[in-house]
Amino acid sequence: MEDEGGRQTDPVIIGVGIDVCPVERFAASLARTPGLRDRLFTADEQRTPSGAARTGESLAARFAAKEALAKALGAPGDLHWHDAEVVVGERGRPHLEVRGTVARRAAELGVTSWHVSLSHDGGIASAVVIAEGGVHPQGRSAAVHRPEGGRA
Repeated sequence: MEDEGGRQTDPVIIGVGIDVCPVERFAASLARTPGLRDRLFTADEQRTPSGAARTGESLAARFAAKEALAKALGAPGDLHWHDAEVVVGERGRPHLEVRGTVARRAAELGVTSWHVSLSHDGGIASAVVIAEGGVHPQGRSAAVHRPEGGRA
């Protein structure tokens, strides 16, 4: 990875987020709240690559990923749900596609790549998101960038 001056830099972790979601409670919320599924998830997120509807476990894990992503970005309150999408790669591995409000916040922090892991077991869905980058846009190392109020 190179910084803006063309110097070689090692990737650094800018933020880490983790979230858990009780599957049964989440599925019940989707069932009783018309339109919630469409507010939280893109059309592609609601279906598997084969076109089948996603299970409650799968959607709960994707919701946890979006919450974890927000935490990795410092939990700003102005992120839009559809601006972060959990996409399935060629080998079934999830990855994140970001745009709009999420992409802007990520750029402010110097995020250049994402790592995401999803899981569900025992009625709980979970996700971990790692935001990775190089040198912060203002010239500070991303490794020492702290959100407002953050401590060393």
